[in-house]
Amino acid sequence: MTRIKVKARDGHERTIEGQDGQSLMQVIRDNGFDEVLALCGGCCSCGTCHVYVAKQFLARMPEMHNEERDLLDALSHRSELSRLSCQIPCTPTLDGVELQIAPSED
Repeated sequence: MTRIKVKARDGHERTIEGQDGQSLMQVIRDNGFDEVLALCGGCCSCGTCHVYVAKQFLARMPEMHNEERDLLDALSHRSELSRLSCQIPCTPTLDGVELQIAPSED
């Protein structure tokens, strides 16, 4: 199991565990963080699973594909730490990763 530290929009933090192969979006939602809407179900078409990755963990992230980059470019809260959690598979390499759920786009 991979440990993931998640900071919710209200500031509370919790460390959760995910099974390898799931997307980080699935792990976050399965652990009760309802603010990750994932309206597209993980198809990289809505941006509602936007998270910020702590800077020290960026090098562990898989390469960002053009579709994810294009979608992130359309979001008003994008930063250099932005990723779509649906596009990041849970792997042992990410053990201990720290994420913050991005503000809502509405």
